[in-house]
Amino acid sequence: GLLYRIGNIMELAKLTPAAIAEELGERLRQARLNADLTQAEVASRAGLSRRTVLNAEKGQVQLENLVAILAALDMVNQLDAFLPAQELSPLQLAKLKGHMRQRASRAETKADRTGEAKPSW
Repeated sequence: GLLYRIGNIMELAKLTPAAIAEELGERLRQARLNADLTQAEVASRAGLSRRTVLNAEKGQVQLENLVAILAALDMVNQLDAFLPAQELSPLQLAKLKGHMRQRASRAETKADRTGEAKPSW
């Protein structure tokens, strides 16, 4: 239940990044087993080598390959729970406003000042 999950999150916060990656790899392995798929089957679906899937299950995987494996397991939607989309804070919005590019103004030509006809090309 929820208390169990909260307990796991609190425990994860105390682990090293390597230990957390190893735990995520174990969860990936369990998801694959729950889907009744072999590493080779997941690799084939993801367009990866079996070695890449094996390494992912050890917690050693590039982000793009992790996404491919999650897609092969039909779990890409889990990424929203893993890392939800982030809203811009008011501070970030204010900083961005100060750096927004202004529309470039074109240089005024002699024809603009004198009212002469400009070429249409």
